[in-house]
Amino acid sequence: MASEEFIYSLAYLLIAVCVVVPPTEFRSAGLTVQNLLSTWLGSEDVYFIHYHIKRTTATVVVHSLLPIGYYIGLSFVAPDLNLQTPWEANSLWQLYLLASTIYLICASALAVYWKSHKWSCHRIARTLSYHGTSWRAVAAAIDIEFRRIDKFTSGPSGARVIITDSWIMKVSAYNVNVAHQQDCHLNILKSEDHSISHESSTGAQFLTIEVISVNGNIKPFTIRLNSSEYRDLKDKVQAPVVNARNVVITQSLTDRFLDAFREQVAHNPRYHLPEGSVEPDPCIGCMQITSNVKLQKFCEDASQGECVQCYCRPMWCMECMCKWFANRQDQRQPETWMSGKSPCPTCRSKFCVLDVCRLA
Repeated sequence: MASEEFIYSLAYLLIAVCVVVPPTEFRSAGLTVQNLLSTWLGSEDVYFIHYHIKRTTATVVVHSLLPIGYYIGLSFVAPDLNLQTPWEANSLWQLYLLASTIYLICASALAVYWKSHKWSCHRIARTLSYHGTSWRAVAAAIDIEFRRIDKFTSGPSGARVIITDSWIMKVSAYNVNVAHQQDCHLNILKSEDHSISHESSTGAQFLTIEVISVNGNIKPFTIRLNSSEYRDLKDKVQAPVVNARNVVITQSLTDRFLDAFREQVAHNPRYHLPEGSVEPDPCIGCMQITSNVKLQKFCEDASQGECVQCYCRPMWCMECMCKWFANRQDQRQPETWMSGKSPCPTCRSKFCVLDVCRLA
């Protein structure tokens, strides 16, 4: 039968790991440093830099409490170890208590040092000072860009990648790496393929990308993201992405379907705009590409099948129509997408891939 000390040690180790690296269940329940101290930390959306300066400081202190917390808890679980009277305890436990106390004191001293001069001594503030004459001005610029809805974000809260119009940032437990887009380039280091993923039934590929700045004061750092997000990252970054090691990047499921969708549409009949009709407007899905597809029933006779004739004028581009179609299929069975049906995004008339026609 397991002893009380073993059961307590195992349970405390599990809790400590969940505190240091919160799993999804802990984050959902709000059992994280940022949620428990949200009143003191303030709003990340409003003051991104100051929020993470406070968060990293609090994280250092909270994590430094874990070793001595284990000692205090064990002193109540196993009173025969004499941990409540350290001078009577085993020398190894005395050494453990001394090391835990010194660790807590050093972490607390570091937190006090970081807070001095209105946080100017914090490592994040020092990093920002390399990007301008005043770290507070740089922080204000980052705060403004972070509030915009078009930023790129990826990863869990403890290892998040954030890319705004001018900045590439990696948020970790104890730091926030910051690089200016115009000063850096990205280098793909390696890829990791996983046949089983909690995000997708078809597995996942993760890319490790190094961010290297020409600013000598900014140390290179790595970011990790799902290959399905690689295209979004390239669209957001201004810096060149170098694949010197020729890493094979697996396309996302949507990208693979888009290729198959395009190939099929290329074989479908073309749609000719009526004479005198106005030129197509920009796609109402992305507002970037001119509408270039029209739904026209060609799969079967007009009175047969589930598909019906759509009378909407061209309002969508190929990519947006493909994404709309894919999102309305069974996500657990991607092999059935090409034979599936979808309602028109405008009038809800049912159509299939054979009914999507390019404009002539």
